[in-house]
Amino acid sequence: MLLKGAEIARYLARPDPSRPGLLIHGQDAMRVALKRAEAVRALVGETADEEMRLTRMSGAGLKKDPAQLIDAVREVGFFPGPRVVLVEDTPDLATDAIRNALSDWRQGDAVILVTAAALSKGSALRKLFETHGQAVTAPIYDDPPSEDEVARWLADAGLREVPPASLREMMILSRALDPGDLRQTVEKIGLYKHGDPAPLTVEEIALLAPATIEADLDELIHAVAERREADFGPLMRRVDQQGIAPVTLCIQALRHFRALHLAAADPAGPGVALARARPPVFGPRRDRMARQAQAWGMGPLEEAVSALLATDMTLRSASRAPQMALVERALLRLAMKPRGRR
Repeated sequence: MLLKGAEIARYLARPDPSRPGLLIHGQDAMRVALKRAEAVRALVGETADEEMRLTRMSGAGLKKDPAQLIDAVREVGFFPGPRVVLVEDTPDLATDAIRNALSDWRQGDAVILVTAAALSKGSALRKLFETHGQAVTAPIYDDPPSEDEVARWLADAGLREVPPASLREMMILSRALDPGDLRQTVEKIGLYKHGDPAPLTVEEIALLAPATIEADLDELIHAVAERREADFGPLMRRVDQQGIAPVTLCIQALRHFRALHLAAADPAGPGVALARARPPVFGPRRDRMARQAQAWGMGPLEEAVSALLATDMTLRSASRAPQMALVERALLRLAMKPRGRR
């Protein structure tokens, strides 16, 4: 069974222990590791390692010794409770050993949890899990966590009172940080708020969030291009606090909107145009920018580039107007531009 979209996060938070196997694979090793840890914790609890209910093995070793997996799955533990056999960094060469273990699996055996790097559609390991009647496949993409995931992480850290503004700030942060850094930030906020029943504030999040100048700058420009007016203020405040020069901010925004304009003007389509740009844009970022180019259209993007060029010329002139205010006004006007005008 292949999980898709929001099903992935929901299932890994509460995996079904009656299913024999679970494959978690993805390009980002940190994201895979976080999901693996979440699934293991949900299946066997926090004390599984100490109670010897969690067996780890390398997937690369199964080619030489396939029987070790079946032995581990059938092994009777000294401590009562559910068990998991974790097979890590698994190559396609281990597929036969895993297929045999899944075929022989019976209720009461240890759940087989397999992790791997990103697997192509032609991967034998991926096909095994996707076509198996009971096993589950959870592909992990580079998309930021959903609002439900972030809310669950906050609740797990003891943060029950999270107003909408604070949750929105955490979602902005989730797009600026890697998942591992985001989880560490949530844990740090949880420790900071331990014993404090007051709702989590935006100021507390800003105080404890790591400095991520490049990520924040990138996310601010994405927020403008996606016309997320509600997110603009907090992101602009964070970028301003980090001391980014107004000219730098304007240049980055201009580069982004020029790339969108070229993508929208290409007869082959925005996705193809971005892939063959110099430097090329790949993965989720390309998909995101392609959606932005399609949503704006060539005419409005031409106007946006002209507005940013005019702002850049003003910044470099002898004008005595506050420079950051000029850039902020230009970006806010773009973020507030009505949709549907082309």
